[in-house]
Amino acid sequence: MKDTYKTLAAPSEGEFKDRGSKFITYAYPVYTEQDWQDALDEVKKMHNKARHFCYAYRLGLSGDNFRANDDGEPSGTAGKPMLGQIDSFELSNVFAVCVRYFGGTLLGTSGLINAYRAATRIAFENAEIIEKTVEDIYRLTFDYALMSNVMNSVKGGDLEMVNKDFGTVGVVDIAVRQSEIEETLRRLRAGIAGTRIEETPDLEEIDGLKMEYLETR
Repeated sequence: MKDTYKTLAAPSEGEFKDRGSKFITYAYPVYTEQDWQDALDEVKKMHNKARHFCYAYRLGLSGDNFRANDDGEPSGTAGKPMLGQIDSFELSNVFAVCVRYFGGTLLGTSGLINAYRAATRIAFENAEIIEKTVEDIYRLTFDYALMSNVMNSVKGGDLEMVNKDFGTVGVVDIAVRQSEIEETLRRLRAGIAGTRIEETPDLEEIDGLKMEYLETR
């Protein structure tokens, strides 16, 4: 199972100029449709006098959640070359939007393709590209009688605790590498139950514990 991908550590920026026209690409790590829409709105507020906000994104590992938008530029001259740079850098969960300021001279189809491609390439070259692991987030809700077992099992399994809340019951959210889900959850259940993993291969329910999947990141 492929459970790693390359993305950006943080937003980045790239600028390209040609015959007076200026192209500024902003690139963001994103994980949902709402993320890229929020990023687009942010750029539009920064450049409220610009006419074109061309963009491209690719989300997830399957490769089939993507979009290329020319935003009024000639078809295929903006979004497609931007998406091509996302793929050239082998990135996923990435959104790039390019703002264009017209300099008075028409660049033609080839000039526009080159400009949008170049500004996006520069944004990625300026970025820190990292490899991330796909993880599933699970929530453990438990009675305080299990507190010690839960915390020791999470720590012993070297699992990241992404959130915790100790109110009337204990709540801990943990991140589990997607390719290791089955084995990790088996060990976690055995640790919380206080049994040997070999003795409880099918252990699903533990009194006082609720384990549920929340999301993938």
